[in-house]
Amino acid sequence: MASDQQSGVRMVFCQKLRRELPGLDAPPWPGELGQRIYENISREAWEMWEERMTMIINEYRLLPFQKEAQALVARQMEEFFFSDQSSLPPGFVPETPQRS
Repeated sequence: MASDQQSGVRMVFCQKLRRELPGLDAPPWPGELGQRIYENISREAWEMWEERMTMIINEYRLLPFQKEAQALVARQMEEFFFSDQSSLPPGFVPETPQRS
């Protein structure tokens, strides 16, 4: 671990992926939730969340600047990282590759 500290990489035990991984450079969200993510979630898990968040915003047709949308995203984010209850939006159907 000393070599990680010397190289400037901050390591965390990622609660999502259940292993020691490089952490985020700063809290990615305001308030207590952002601090909790910063302390307990890896960069790799955050990248997974960014993909999920884009899907949530698109599926629910959210406007990210609206308080209601931010509250929904925060709830989903907390579930994604810290709960086994995380689920996809109702009725979500992943795109299937087109065969030629």
